[in-house]
Amino acid sequence: MHEEGILYRKSYPFAVRIVKMVRYLQEEKREFVLSKQILKSGTAVCALISEAKFASSKADFANKLHISLKEANETRYWLDLLKDTEYLEESSWASMRKDNDEILRLLVSSINKIKQRE
Repeated sequence: MHEEGILYRKSYPFAVRIVKMVRYLQEEKREFVLSKQILKSGTAVCALISEAKFASSKADFANKLHISLKEANETRYWLDLLKDTEYLEESSWASMRKDNDEILRLLVSSINKIKQRE
């Protein structure tokens, strides 16, 4: 893993966990529709944070973080749906949800700091 900021350091391992969770859902639970959705949103969070590092402007940087925030919020939805449809056990869901919520808080904090500087 590259030396990056806190957002990347938190979101990259989360993306890895998402990929492993999707592999489990597809191979063990034979679930393919919801798992594809969470794979897209859950890995997009870190991808957008990575893109933000080389943003062309402050506005572009803020926009990438806003989109990452939306993807993290969508990931929260898919996690909850997977738990409530009994594809994820409570303990797995709780661990993933805790990490996702931490990333959400970090993104909101970063976005708020950017707005204060404007």
